[in-house]
Amino acid sequence: MELPKHVAIIMDGNGRWAKERNRSRIEGHKEGIKTVKRIIEAAIENKIPYLTLFAFSSENWNRPEEEVTGLMQLLNQFLKNEAKTLEKHEVSLKTIGRIHELPKENYRAIQELVEATTDHNALTLTVALNYSSKNEIVDAVRSIVNQSLKNELDANKINYSTIAKNLETKELPDPDLIIRTSGEYRLSNFLLLQSAYAEIYISPIYWPDFNKHHFDTALEQYALRERRYGALK
Repeated sequence: MELPKHVAIIMDGNGRWAKERNRSRIEGHKEGIKTVKRIIEAAIENKIPYLTLFAFSSENWNRPEEEVTGLMQLLNQFLKNEAKTLEKHEVSLKTIGRIHELPKENYRAIQELVEATTDHNALTLTVALNYSSKNEIVDAVRSIVNQSLKNELDANKINYSTIAKNLETKELPDPDLIIRTSGEYRLSNFLLLQSAYAEIYISPIYWPDFNKHHFDTALEQYALRERRYGALK
């Protein structure tokens, strides 16, 4: 079975999972963290070299303050509790998004774990935090303009490769498979350019209930698809 090299996941449905059980949204997010652990293990078992998780978007700051504060606390707990797990499984942690805008405690914890796992090579786990694909594109354009003004770049030779090299994902291959849970059919401002030829798999399962079986099913569906990139086979 042909497996994707890079799987990206829009983890959706924590709030609805909690609502249907008359529980708080934060409880839904706590259950969602358990799923993160399961899927990291499933990716390693399937020898997927790159896994990217959409954890917190730039638009999520508009949620109630109590929920945002709770999410930041859960993030710190995850980083603290899972440091040994990442070490054990040789997982390298990376981030995309404007993480410098996160609370200082979160920012420091992320940076420390990124540095501590930099030499691991079993799985590259990229977590999108305070991420917006539109912001990423804006930042890339600013970088390209500055390079041009400094005569480091010929504006007439700018192509898509130039843009790709200035995206935050420049060290990652484009995603082969994007999984979205909870049955929603949209990318929600996630890896818009990088997903140009990605296969998309929509699962009706809420993220807290998503498990290894569901992940394997997505991989099986990916293997059945014919990727033509606009050409014919």
